[in-house]
Amino acid sequence: MLLKEGQVRIPSGCAISGFIHKDGKKEDGRRIIDSIEIMHERSNGLGGGFAGYGIYPDFADCYAFHVFYNTQKSMSEANEYIKARFKIVSESSMPTRKMKEITNEPNIWRYFLKPLEHKIAEYDVLEDEFVF
Repeated sequence: MLLKEGQVRIPSGCAISGFIHKDGKKEDGRRIIDSIEIMHERSNGLGGGFAGYGIYPDFADCYAFHVFYNTQKSMSEANEYIKARFKIVSESSMPTRKMKEITNEPNIWRYFLKPLEHKIAEYDVLEDEFVF
């Protein structure tokens, strides 16, 4: 059977874009957004995303989790799981720009977390491994 374009899914297919300000200059994000717009489907049909480093200087000593919720039930269950393992330093809804093309959008929630020390000890792993 011959597969057509868009029917092949290669999970490892990806594209990378990035830049850094060595002087610590702030960036509004427009340049990185422009650079990833053309990578929307990543050539493998699995969608795309991006990561940032140093974008929350007020929470530099925390882990930032961005979670997409489709239901209130999923949010409640995830909150239970998170609270059992992390101290929530701050949490809030992620600001987003409404787009007519996106309907039934998820609730995107942002957490700034610190792992609970007794949980790291319980799992007997390094902090980064625990968070991973």
